[in-house]
Amino acid sequence: MNKPDDSAFKTHVAPAAAASGAPRRGRWLVLALVLAVAAGAGYWWWNSRQAPPATAPAGGPPGKRPGGPPGDLAIPVGVATARAGDIPLRLDGLGTVTPLRMVTVRSRVEGQLLRVLFEEGQMVQQGQLLAEIDPRPFQAQLAQAEGQLARDRALLENARRDLERYETLFRQDSIARQQVDTQAALVRQYEGTLRANEGSIEAIRLNLAYARITAPIAGRVGLRQVDQGNMVRSGDASGLVVIAQLEPISVVFTLPQDSLPAVMKRVRAGERLAVEAWDREQKTLLAQGELVSVDNVIDPQTGTVKLRAQFANKTNTLFPNQFVNTRMQVDTLKDAVLVPAAAVQRGAQGLFVYAVKPDNTVTLRNVKLGAAQGATVSIAEGVAAGETVVIDGIDRLREGARIEPLVRDGNRAEDAPGGERRRSGKPPAEGAGPRGGPFR
Repeated sequence: MNKPDDSAFKTHVAPAAAASGAPRRGRWLVLALVLAVAAGAGYWWWNSRQAPPATAPAGGPPGKRPGGPPGDLAIPVGVATARAGDIPLRLDGLGTVTPLRMVTVRSRVEGQLLRVLFEEGQMVQQGQLLAEIDPRPFQAQLAQAEGQLARDRALLENARRDLERYETLFRQDSIARQQVDTQAALVRQYEGTLRANEGSIEAIRLNLAYARITAPIAGRVGLRQVDQGNMVRSGDASGLVVIAQLEPISVVFTLPQDSLPAVMKRVRAGERLAVEAWDREQKTLLAQGELVSVDNVIDPQTGTVKLRAQFANKTNTLFPNQFVNTRMQVDTLKDAVLVPAAAVQRGAQGLFVYAVKPDNTVTLRNVKLGAAQGATVSIAEGVAAGETVVIDGIDRLREGARIEPLVRDGNRAEDAPGGERRRSGKPPAEGAGPRGGPFR
């Protein structure tokens, strides 16, 4: 008999065994995943139990809002206390340093420049000799004019003597009246010529004086425009040099027309308004002066008015055409509510601050601002003196959020020894700043 073929049997049994092994491996894989998740959860729970507890804020468990869900954590923020104080009412403007006098020194006569007697940037006094022009042509003209004057004076003397003789002869009835009148007219002619000659001499002497160029004002000279040896003329546009008066000096600045009534009220009262000049970045005080004049018209295109302030400028910190920022104090606001400018925010509802309640929660308050000075602003409405406002971390707050006030130096949080940030479980005491002192 033929033996049965085992190949067919093996072919049918192998797929069945493979099918029964696949579910077993899937179940083991699922079980391994479940055990891994359980182990991770247990490890996390054990670590959380071992962590040191945080200092609990007043009124509830650590990091939780009383009665709130476990994830409702207190938000660390910086705070400051609103205080009552005085704040100056100042008007800020943009100004340009303008000399009270600026003169371009030009030659009044034509000639060769012989000497230049000043250094560029030198401070000169009024009447100081700056340059000399060749005087020899004018000296020659003067000698010629004086010779002509002497000649005409001699002719005049001779004509007067002839006139006396003619008058004597006319009284003796020896000559005609016409001859006497002709001689009298000749005398008057010589007198006129003599006065013309004297005028010419004075003009030449004046030109001779103009050959010595002196400073018309006291101030600082600029860069030399003409070198020694060049020919100069009275019509030269650039001149020899420019002199600008620096002591005192003025600043012309502009203010909005809405600020003009407050300024004019003080001016009409005869008060001298103090004006400060600051640099472009408003970080350095350059000079202090006072308002001296107000323009008589308002610019209709910009709606501003020009004012002039005068500064002693003893240290020469102000230079002509220098751009400066001006601050002028027109009044002082008494007993205003003052807060840091960082506390005031702008949103869809307008200007607002976050005020801190006694339970360390915050509420949004719409405010109206008054005057400002540096990093301090006055609140006209919305906040009372003694209330605490948030000045840092505002972007994380919402209405009713619980906060954790930080102990601060100035506006920066400190780190306590050991690397942990120091915190306070209650807001600063009334009238106290970030470290218990008054806000500055």
